[in-house]
Amino acid sequence: MIHVLFHVRKFLSSIAKNKITRLLLLTLFILFIGAFGLSYFEKTSSVLDSFWWSFVTITTVGYGDIAPSTLGGRIVGVIVMVFGIGMLGMFTATIASIFVEGKLKEGKGTKAVKVNEHFIVCEWSLKTKEIIEELRADAKVQNKPIVLIADIPEKPMEDDKMFFIRGEVNDETLGKANLKEGSVVMVLASNNVDSGSRDAKTILNILSIRTLNPDIYICAEIEDTKNMQHCKMAGANEIIVIGKLSSNLLVQAALDHGITQIISELVTNRFGSELYKMKPPQNLVGRQFIEVLTFLKKEHNSIALAVESPDNNKFISNPPKDYVIQPEDKLVIVANERPNLTVR
Repeated sequence: MIHVLFHVRKFLSSIAKNKITRLLLLTLFILFIGAFGLSYFEKTSSVLDSFWWSFVTITTVGYGDIAPSTLGGRIVGVIVMVFGIGMLGMFTATIASIFVEGKLKEGKGTKAVKVNEHFIVCEWSLKTKEIIEELRADAKVQNKPIVLIADIPEKPMEDDKMFFIRGEVNDETLGKANLKEGSVVMVLASNNVDSGSRDAKTILNILSIRTLNPDIYICAEIEDTKNMQHCKMAGANEIIVIGKLSSNLLVQAALDHGITQIISELVTNRFGSELYKMKPPQNLVGRQFIEVLTFLKKEHNSIALAVESPDNNKFISNPPKDYVIQPEDKLVIVANERPNLTVR
């Protein structure tokens, strides 16, 4: 309700700024002049019928059910037709221009957004489009708003629920992106600076984000492993090192040929099975991992790969078979789609 009232106030403010109020009042004035004028000269027309005639004349509908027969009534009709149609045309054209201007501002990235629980992506590159498409491929994000902050001329891709803010990552653009109401921020390596300065810019962006929203989850991309500690100190929750990841995959490809195809399938949302992190249902808490593994495969056609343990603050991949699932644990699952972990 508050969100709707905000947009109503914003629209009324736009109307005032565009002086559309004056046009509306002039149009209503012509409407009243026509109605009372016809009622005065045409004694057979009631005030209600006169308003009907004045309205359909201004809107150029002209049903012809009421027509002035006196000289005074016809003069009133000429005034309504000449001035009323012009005023109404300017009125509707001004309203249309308000909406067109709003769309242009949205496309150019100058308009602040009012969304919440959204994903924010910082910086644009060729892979940013793939990242957004990957997000959209997951049911969890299909209908969630995504806000892109990037120093590019206009919105780079068509997506009704993707919003664009133009500029560098700073207090102003983060404010326009409604950072305080966001859920996740992805900070990508910038292509606008040389390779030696990219990580430094990423760290500065993380600092700005963390200062404005201490609670938001930040995923960051860096190029040099040596900068991981700086990223953590700046406030990043999760860090991906580009070079390190590709190097590890190359080694695995050399040792076990073709294994990277499986890894690629697991990390994409667009085909095959995916990785999901989920809270175990109550019926699995307190049970051994081997029982959970059997239950998930039998009931959900899924496989549990690891457990996130908050006690140890780490992931336990391939846990021992007698590991007991705790209430605060999270399961890392491989499945064809995000499963609903309920008892069947």
